[in-house]
Amino acid sequence: MTEKQSTGETVLRYFAWLRERTGLSEERLILPADILTVNDLLLWQSRRGHPFDQAFAKPEAIRVAIDHSHAKPAAEIGSAREIAFFPPVTGG
Repeated sequence: MTEKQSTGETVLRYFAWLRERTGLSEERLILPADILTVNDLLLWQSRRGHPFDQAFAKPEAIRVAIDHSHAKPAAEIGSAREIAFFPPVTGG
């Protein structure tokens, strides 16, 4: 049995400016049942109130990984144990 199955919690991890704006590096939550996709989660984050409303005000600028794999906005969250939020990575 996975950690999510036993506790119902999902670990949300925040990186770079998302960590700075939320004041959190991670949190453990039981997500609402109506959050089915990455897009649903990003919208929910933007409606959580301060400081999440500011941190997630531009969801198109946020990248997401589900259990260490990059995920597009339409990706289903399913039984994810960990979801990470980070800014786009640039290289040079």
